[in-house]
Amino acid sequence: MFFLPDNLDKYVVDHSEQEPQLLQQLTRETYQKVLQPIMLSGPYQGRVLSMISKLIRPKTVLELGTFTGYATLCLAEGLQENGRLHTIDINEELVDFQRKYFNKSEYGQQIIQHTGSALDIIPELNETFDLVFIDADKPNYSNYFHLIIDKLKPGGVILSDNVLWYGKVVEPFDAKDKSTKAVLDYNTLLKNDERIETVLLPIRDGLTISRKK
Repeated sequence: MFFLPDNLDKYVVDHSEQEPQLLQQLTRETYQKVLQPIMLSGPYQGRVLSMISKLIRPKTVLELGTFTGYATLCLAEGLQENGRLHTIDINEELVDFQRKYFNKSEYGQQIIQHTGSALDIIPELNETFDLVFIDADKPNYSNYFHLIIDKLKPGGVILSDNVLWYGKVVEPFDAKDKSTKAVLDYNTLLKNDERIETVLLPIRDGLTISRKK
């Protein structure tokens, strides 16, 4: 969901860094072959993720929700030369699709794929992370936070996607809408947890930056 008028949004995109050709190819094939291609981060948000990663220069990155690997490749652009990016997704049918594009990039050997439930996989990762990107099932956002906060290095950053949830966070609440309730609870958690400092950016469907103190 875009919250800016179309003409202003176009101006923002036109005056931002261009999407790399490999990601254009990934986008085209995703729309041709994969259900719900709207789940892609997209070129503008992808450049935002890339810029944040380049500013942080992480040695270790954790991504929750790989989909077809678009955001993964954006985040990998900022990795240190010997850095590693762990990405987790529950959909085993997309593993080969992801790996094809990872290997086409210069970061293929640095990207480690995990298939299964992130709730099970995160505790098994013997890593601490400089950067975490959460873009997975909304009902587990708070659970993911509690699992990763102690694996996040001091000064490390958590990026959380879809935190405005199509604008539903400010609409009359439907008690049957578990995803909206989960996003509302998660946003409150990020605001109130004293271990982090947080700013919510109205980028696309909402992107929160949380820094561990």
